[in-house]
Amino acid sequence: MKTSTCKYAQCLYFTSNALARKVEKLAIESWKRVDLPPSHGYLLMLVLEEPGMQPGNIAAQLQLTPSTITRLIEKLEERKLVVRITEGKISNVYPTPKAKELLPELKACVQDFSEANSKVLGKEETSKLVQGMNKFSDKLSG
Repeated sequence: MKTSTCKYAQCLYFTSNALARKVEKLAIESWKRVDLPPSHGYLLMLVLEEPGMQPGNIAAQLQLTPSTITRLIEKLEERKLVVRITEGKISNVYPTPKAKELLPELKACVQDFSEANSKVLGKEETSKLVQGMNKFSDKLSG
């Protein structure tokens, strides 16, 4: 059934969650090549782009709670893709050499996801949707 024909199709909560589930499915498919969930992949790319990033900054960038970031980092540590180094009260996250080798594949996953979105909506429509969602999200943040 199409979301637009569902009983609660006029409800932002219902529609945004339906969209999020469908986008998540597309993203998971795009990230299969590196055997990582999208959230892990984006975290890893942040750390590759800025080695030594602190978990609080990662949480802010990914719009996730600190406890979620901790769990994601632990999973990446298990896969030997990141290491945490604690200096006093501050913890910094660094990519491992294994993670550095993955960077081209991670970027390809982002590209695959972008192409999948563009196939459905077109580049311009996808861009407008993302811009509108960012604007609304920023307004909800206060």
